[in-house]
This record gives sequence, C-alpha cells and structure tokens, in this order.
Amino acid sequence: MKLLRNLTLSSYKIKKIYKHHELISLMDRGLFIGRFQPFHSGHLRDIKNALEEVGEIIIGIGSSNEENTKENPFTVRERVEMINIALAANNIKKYVVFTIPDFNDDIKWVNHIEATIPKFEVVYTGNEWTEKCFEGKYEVRKVKMLKGVSSTTIRSRIIKNQNWQRLVPEEIVNYISKIKGVQRVKEICTPDL
Repeated sequence: MKLLRNLTLSSYKIKKIYKHHELISLMDRGLFIGRFQPFHSGHLRDIKNALEEVGEIIIGIGSSNEENTKENPFTVRERVEMINIALAANNIKKYVVFTIPDFNDDIKWVNHIEATIPKFEVVYTGNEWTEKCFEGKYEVRKVKMLKGVSSTTIRSRIIKNQNWQRLVPEEIVNYISKIKGVQRVKEICTPDL
C-alpha cells in the first residue's frame, strides 16, 4: 500500500512538472517595461531570467516621450542604444524593443501597449503600478530587485560623485561616458545653488 501511494505521488509530481513545462513552452513572448534611465545590471539579469521562460522578450521603454528631466535624463534613442549594446555584449538576440509614451490615464496606456506591441502572454515587472495596470488581464511575474541597484540610485550616485559604475554593465559605463551622460545628469538633476 505504501509503495503504491508513493508511486501515485510520484506520477502526480511528474504530471505537475510536465504541465509546468508545457505551460512555459506555450508562452511565446513576455513584456518587460522599464524607463532604463540608465539600463543597469538588474535589468540585464531580469531579461536573462525572463528568457528562460519565454521564447522572446519585448522590452518596452516607458516614458519614451520624456527626456532631459530629473527622472528621465536620457533620450529614448540613447536608451534603445544602451539596451542594444548591453544585450549584444551578452549574446542575447531574442528580443525586440518598443517605445511606450506616458499617458495620464492607466487604461489608455494599457490600450496603447496592446494596440502597438506584438501579442504577449506574461508581464515581468518590479513596479507596483505596472503590476496593477496589467493584473487580471495578463499573468504578471514580479521581478526581484537587486539590492541597491536602481536607476534612481545610479543617478543619485552620479550627482554625488559616488561609484555608480559597478551597478551597470561595463558597456553602459563606456556609452554613458561617450554621450557625456554624467555631465548631463549632473546639470539636469543638481539643484541650482
């Protein structure tokens, strides 16, 4: 009897595992939205992790209509370039990038995304607001933030002349230097004295 029960349990576990893999194989695309101001090591890790579950990741650059502000110092073109550089350096090819402008209406924002971006099955986010916008319509998977790594922290460290370079891929350090991004962040984000 005990042997039979263990056998049944094992069969159940196998079916459950099989179903889990079947579910993952059905998910062709995932959506990962961020402002990427700048693109950092946490973003890279999240994209790599998502690609273990989906065949292709759609990277949505949020606030694409915002630039040269404290929260959005880099242009959308620069953010696209950062993403392309970092992913190429990591041999990541299964992605597409779309720009997503801000709307002052959550429903219009989601409708715009659905109308302009290819079909996706799951949303990856570390942002509560993004999670709320998509929950109920899509499967939402929360990404775990890397401790101490955020674009806000990086911009703050740049302003304070603290080490920020270790929080971003090396290629992004070089790119930010090339576009004089450090000077721009300091000019835009440092309050007038």
